[in-house]
Amino acid sequence: MAEFSVILVEDSMSLGALYSEFLCSEGGDVKLVQLGEEALKEINRQPPDLLVLDIKLPDMSGMDILAQVQQTHPDITVIMITAHGSIDIAVDAMRAGAFDFLVKPFDGKRLSITVRNALKQRRLLKLVGDYEKSLPKANYQGFIGESLAMQTVYKTIDCVADSKASVFIVGESGTGKEVCAEAIHKAGKRAEKPFIALNCASIPKDLIESQIFGHTKGAFTGAVNQRDGAATQADGGTLFLDEICEMELELQSKLLRFIQTGVFRRVGGTKDEKVDVRFISATNKDPWQQVQQGEFREDLYYRLHVIPVELPPLKERGKDVLLIAKKLLRQYATEEGKSFKGFSKQVQMALSQYPWPGNVRQLQNVIRQIVVLNDAPEVEFEMLPQQVKTQLSQTAKPVSNASETVQVSTQLAHTNPVEPFADQAQLEVGSEYQNTPEQAMPNQQVSSITNEQIEALWKTEKRTIEHAIAMCDGNIPKAAALLDISPSTIYRKKQSWDEMEAAES
Repeated sequence: MAEFSVILVEDSMSLGALYSEFLCSEGGDVKLVQLGEEALKEINRQPPDLLVLDIKLPDMSGMDILAQVQQTHPDITVIMITAHGSIDIAVDAMRAGAFDFLVKPFDGKRLSITVRNALKQRRLLKLVGDYEKSLPKANYQGFIGESLAMQTVYKTIDCVADSKASVFIVGESGTGKEVCAEAIHKAGKRAEKPFIALNCASIPKDLIESQIFGHTKGAFTGAVNQRDGAATQADGGTLFLDEICEMELELQSKLLRFIQTGVFRRVGGTKDEKVDVRFISATNKDPWQQVQQGEFREDLYYRLHVIPVELPPLKERGKDVLLIAKKLLRQYATEEGKSFKGFSKQVQMALSQYPWPGNVRQLQNVIRQIVVLNDAPEVEFEMLPQQVKTQLSQTAKPVSNASETVQVSTQLAHTNPVEPFADQAQLEVGSEYQNTPEQAMPNQQVSSITNEQIEALWKTEKRTIEHAIAMCDGNIPKAAALLDISPSTIYRKKQSWDEMEAAES
């Protein structure tokens, strides 16, 4: 079995046969061609591991072929050969991306050494590439975040990007569903083709069919010209239908036919048109619940819900909150001409504790408001919007146990003009004992209770989930199914446990 594939471009039949024999002896599966155009066709049909390319060819220059290969197939390793060698030509070839340069005549040993070195470099580059892919990504196709939950999303995008299978993105409002859809498009083979996004909730119901399929002149009042819809505009690329569950049932049936056949008809039209479109849909609702309630067609659900992608809410992404906030602060400070460089420790703690019901979109608005209304080297606690400060003072979210709640709340209160913050947190800690008649307990007894006597809830949950994973021989998806939760939930909780344990230590 051949160890590597190679296209040899040599216009001399005798030399081509000789070089082919040398390459075969090294384990190569050799395809010999004599013309540049023929070489380009073979490369596009089946890209080889190695390209051995003569510079002087009857129909075009090998340097021109090299330039095209570097643009369209940069992973191919290229070795240039010529009977008219010079230092200038060799330098130009290496600068253009060639691995090495051989001057005719050369023997089989010289070619073998060059080929072995080229393949060794290729293997090393692949190892480095695979290692880099395995590392946590802090930035990916428009996303910011290195949490386990987002790493799962990134890997899913990598897996589905080149497929034509329909993708269904679910997640709360503001989690970045359109960013995810565009990331899938950019990471795949359709990246150079159009990405067309439609928000089904923002388009009037009597116009959405025209927005998707287009219309002919005179199709309805105001249709003074023929207009292409999103389906035509996205031909060869991706059509993203956001908030798909807001679409009326009558239009859902027309969309189903379009997805099944790729054929549609404009509003007012009499002829069918065919396009090649990849579909990505999204919703902030539970799509299956919408099916059960009769709001969404079951057959359309199965057509669109081929590959589900679940985007986690911001409150479950741990340190990603600060990563996103710092990136936004730098961006907005530059746009507004402000001097902000970072956040105070109190603000960092506040941003991490806040539940972010509006997710990333709300975080964007908060940082923008801070930058527009203030200017300083650091963002201080009093610069936070009043809504954020008020909710922080009301919730006093614990970090890992009750004693830490008092500590966190007191630190935030030092920079908060709302004075009762710390006292309120202390009341919340002891309220269960102070206000329940059957379990009334003096304050000194409350303070004597230790972590050894009462185990934190997250530790009990951690033990249960880890036991399930162990019972399933480490198979997290199987354990998740038995626990009736999603695998991404387990990954998010594992990250949360690490943070809890780090805080305790």
